[in-house]
Amino acid sequence: MVDWEGRVAEREGGIPVVVAGLGDMGRGITRSVLETPELHLVGVVDPGHAGKTLESLLNSPCPQMVVAADARGLLRAAQGGVLLQATGSTFESVRPQIEQAVTAGLSVSSTCEELAYPWLRHEAAAEALDRLAERNDVAVVGTGVNPGFVLDRLPAVLAQMAGSVRHVEGLRVIDAATRRQGLRRKIGAGLAEEEWERALDQGRLGHVGLAESAALAALGCGLEMDEVEEEIDAVLAGSDRVAAGVKEGEVAGIHHRVRGFAGGREVVKLDLVMAVGEPEPRDEVHLDADPPLHLTVLGGVPGEQATAWAVVHAAEALPQLRGLVTILDLPTGR
Repeated sequence: MVDWEGRVAEREGGIPVVVAGLGDMGRGITRSVLETPELHLVGVVDPGHAGKTLESLLNSPCPQMVVAADARGLLRAAQGGVLLQATGSTFESVRPQIEQAVTAGLSVSSTCEELAYPWLRHEAAAEALDRLAERNDVAVVGTGVNPGFVLDRLPAVLAQMAGSVRHVEGLRVIDAATRRQGLRRKIGAGLAEEEWERALDQGRLGHVGLAESAALAALGCGLEMDEVEEEIDAVLAGSDRVAAGVKEGEVAGIHHRVRGFAGGREVVKLDLVMAVGEPEPRDEVHLDADPPLHLTVLGGVPGEQATAWAVVHAAEALPQLRGLVTILDLPTGR
């Protein structure tokens, strides 16, 4: 049995953190916090789970804690610490809670995909949040695996080993059969193609953040980028995918492509394939540079677990930063 009373006492001098959002990702973040001696969990907030015990949600021994419906009291108790947010993918959906935390004197480490580089779609609001964080002497960052590492920070790290970079190409292939049910719903696995197209048009499907990754990849590799093109297609199941849980002819997932241009010349090309039954999951980065570099991560970086740790490790670094920052501003190592 874990001695949680001893763990809590051990952490009293650590960075105080509050976790907001207790879906699959938020629960993973909470577990990672409890394994990190440098952090002290002050509380958890999620209106959808208010009143439940943390132990019942994690299904494992943990500190005696009840989920709060509102963050205000917890933010006061964690002043000077960090809010770990896993509540939404769009900048505008998470912005009020971030502003509340920043005003209360907390930094924010968030899984919000658009927050990875909010200047791309929300320049004025991003600048306003940057000023608010500066005034309150805290920092805000959006982090994770995709965006946050594979197709943006990893190319930037590789670029440190090369001279002038002419072009960045990234590929992420995910077998959605091995991932959480929420991801399979997000890509429309099992839908008829016509139904998938309607859901995509209504904004109910798809991946958020690939264009933000392109902007970060360009920035991290020293490239200008003034135009972005996006395209999303359905991946249809053939007879080889039936055993993976979709029928032949149904949608197995998505193929999302982003191209970034500078003065009409392509400088970044990112491909994301998330589909049930993909036979060769992997992550690849190619730099057309001097010297040229090519990196492949066989099997790919595990999305859920790695994102939880990315958020937690960012929390350890944020007290040293100020303003609205990106993953390129975080330390490379632990």
